[in-house]
Amino acid sequence: MNICVFLSAADLDDRYTRPAREFAELMGKGGHTLVWGGSESGLMKVVADGVQQAGGRLVGVSVDFLAASARANADEMVIAKDLAERKALLLAKADAVVIMVGGAGTLDEATEILELKKHGKTTKPVVLLNTAGFYDGLKQQFRRMEDEGFLPLPLTDLVFFAEDGVAALAYLEESAGVH
Repeated sequence: MNICVFLSAADLDDRYTRPAREFAELMGKGGHTLVWGGSESGLMKVVADGVQQAGGRLVGVSVDFLAASARANADEMVIAKDLAERKALLLAKADAVVIMVGGAGTLDEATEILELKKHGKTTKPVVLLNTAGFYDGLKQQFRRMEDEGFLPLPLTDLVFFAEDGVAALAYLEESAGVH
């Protein structure tokens, strides 16, 4: 399965890097392909290293202004002209999406895939990996949106909140019929 992972390129402490590395190793050992922003820095590098070292493939989609920091030894690397094209290519190459910790860019990517799901433009499973409670506030906001009628679909049809990588990958594999 090609799993797109949206995540930070920032250098983060162990409470985020350790679980990210564990999830990456599970992906690689499971024979999955990482589809990611292609960066050779921060959490993006941690996850790419973990997938590759565990035997998985790497498909990167960088963008013109970040091409200098793109990973040289990915199995495939595409350079998009802008962020909109990058998001479209990432989603086109993926069978499923995992949203890990990140900043505004990660949040932008997350809300776009959820909006596409809401409108029936994709049926790809989406997991929000809530490492160290990072997305507790967002989870609460989504529940409020659902309770107050802002979501036309049940929240569970849009996104699965996983507390760890094992639960995230199990959900994706079950959704895809992989055993």
